[in-house]
Amino acid sequence: VQENGTLVSQFLLEGLTDTEELRYLLFAVFLLIYIVTLLGNLGIASLIIMDSRLHTPMYFFLGNLSLLDAVYISNTMPQVLAHLLAPVRTMPYRACLTQIFFLHFLAPWECFLLTAMAYDRYAAICQPLHYLVLMGRQTRIGLASASCLLALTNALTHTILAALLKFCGPRLITHFFCDLPPLLKLSCSSTRANELALFFFSFLVALAPCALVVISYMRVVATVLKIRSAEGRRKAFSTCGAHITMVCIFYLTSVLCYILPSSAYSGLRARVLSVLYVVLTPMLNPIIYSLRNKEVKRAWFKVVGKEGAP
Repeated sequence: VQENGTLVSQFLLEGLTDTEELRYLLFAVFLLIYIVTLLGNLGIASLIIMDSRLHTPMYFFLGNLSLLDAVYISNTMPQVLAHLLAPVRTMPYRACLTQIFFLHFLAPWECFLLTAMAYDRYAAICQPLHYLVLMGRQTRIGLASASCLLALTNALTHTILAALLKFCGPRLITHFFCDLPPLLKLSCSSTRANELALFFFSFLVALAPCALVVISYMRVVATVLKIRSAEGRRKAFSTCGAHITMVCIFYLTSVLCYILPSSAYSGLRARVLSVLYVVLTPMLNPIIYSLRNKEVKRAWFKVVGKEGAP
């Protein structure tokens, strides 16, 4: 990376705000969100490991998702908190590439896990008699492993292509963490390959899985509408509502950030969308998926010695 023939060792980040009072307020808010997210996701994962009643296919994926969310938010949040208090927001070149790698590894992995969870709900509601066979141990491990490998391919592609770029001018990244779209705007070499990769992998890791989710839930809705009992239909839909909500938030915001070319990149839009899918989504996952779940509540009461509590 060179600037006027001199080696550039770091980038500058625009950050969230330059207003001092607002910076301290945001620091307190994001620190609270970070703590709640870690405690919530690690707590859910621990409950699933400790309670044998939660050793089912659905909670296998939920446990993986909780651990992934804890790592996902940790990829950006410590750096964001540090920069809210720092007078100069700098990011070493290699640290920037490392953050990009993990962002494009962990986010697609979450997309694929959400798709696997949709298939799990399809199997549970549409094929209840064959559920344990369809979602056997080999199937669960296979889906999780395939999700990881596809996400790794995505991350390596973007990181290698980014490492080949030349930077010979401005160093200010108009974002509060290192991401590809704002980084591409700083390159003085062609970014066509990077933009094509972003466009292609946006379909692979977001739009294609989203289509599979839609197909799964079309089958689920058709099956649920055949249930004669209104209470039965309500219970069936309640198991899917949380998942659909998180899919919509995560997929739509991430696709809007990455599917558009760098020339259409908007710093303000990217910051708003990024707060949704990088910060809020990992925090909401344990709340929406688990804390309203009766089985998780029973597991929690068992841990605190109040088994049988409502």
